[in-house]
Amino acid sequence: MTDNAAIRPFQMSFPETELEELRRRVSTTRWPERETVTDASQGVQLATTKKLARYWATDYDWRKCEARLNALPQFITEIDGLDIHFIHVRSKHENALPLIVTHGWPGSIIEQMKIIEPLTNPTAHGGNASDAFDLVIPSIPGYGFSGKPTAPGWDTPHIARAWVVLMKRLGYTQFVAQGGDWGAVIVDQMGVQAAPELLGIHTNMAGIFPNDIHQAAASGAPPPAGLSADEKAAYERVQFVFQKGIAYGYQMGLRPQTLYGIADSPVGLAAYFLDHDARSYELIARVFDGQTEGLTRDDVLDNITITWLTNTALSGARLYWETLGKVGFFNIKGVTVPVAVSVFPDELYPVPRSWAEKAYPKLIHYNTLDKGGHFAAWEQPKLFSEEVRAGFRSLRKVH
Repeated sequence: MTDNAAIRPFQMSFPETELEELRRRVSTTRWPERETVTDASQGVQLATTKKLARYWATDYDWRKCEARLNALPQFITEIDGLDIHFIHVRSKHENALPLIVTHGWPGSIIEQMKIIEPLTNPTAHGGNASDAFDLVIPSIPGYGFSGKPTAPGWDTPHIARAWVVLMKRLGYTQFVAQGGDWGAVIVDQMGVQAAPELLGIHTNMAGIFPNDIHQAAASGAPPPAGLSADEKAAYERVQFVFQKGIAYGYQMGLRPQTLYGIADSPVGLAAYFLDHDARSYELIARVFDGQTEGLTRDDVLDNITITWLTNTALSGARLYWETLGKVGFFNIKGVTVPVAVSVFPDELYPVPRSWAEKAYPKLIHYNTLDKGGHFAAWEQPKLFSEEVRAGFRSLRKVH
């Protein structure tokens, strides 16, 4: 093995001076006036952001998150000249199925931490030993503790190829892959490339829109004739995303370098991250009002703080620039491997079975859930873990 292919143990500890500087910046934020409407139609509301800032500057403790991360087996390895950071937890159960899980934006490995135990140690979480996984959770290039690309080219097909290199480097000759958000686009690309080692993929943001329908929704056109009720509902929801919910995607896709404000202001970064989509914003905003369903205040701030401390707001943003106009987000990609699809009700759009079957000719699992949204692994780790187990069950070797 060459030095470049070495797998190096990784731990992190940020100097206290950096945490003090973060709190100082949060405390000295220059605030705008409040929005002129009573809802979130103008964006992340002032009252919510001030509550977040107050908690971040006074009560939030990054060291708790740091300790949880450092308690996990973390590593760095170089692929195509770039350092790739990943968590690697092997199951104690024999014949565990190797699984690589990819986060999204505005995300990090923080999103996947709650699923590590249920997937690697299922017997302690209502599952069977036969459902165990060896889990690999990488940081996307430009995110968290992975290296920041210094030249163009780290698009989703490149990342998909790199994940196969990573899994083979870890000694896995067969494995499966899971993703949501960017992770969903990346696992779709893995399914297009169909490396012989890849047994199948699981997605919780399935790329199922026929390309002409995807383009029509993006353009603002009315629903095409002949759609079923399920298909029409998906069309209308994704059209809302394109028209009202993905301004950040266009900004980062076209002009990521312009976003100096989110690299310089913690509160600017937090507000930008909270504004992912309307349903997620509702979920996140309510925890700063004292409600507890789904994510906690610390969950939200762990994810924002990791981006702040690693200064990866812009390097992460460039993934949109790499992708915009190339492979699409929600459209059919041409996946040929077996696919499991989980449909959470508060995802950006509901996935009709009819389109899932067309997009994924080898559909091996399709299920609609009663609760959960775009950040399913983070919000509903129990339901998510059960779906991953069920989705891949048919691909396991019979021993």
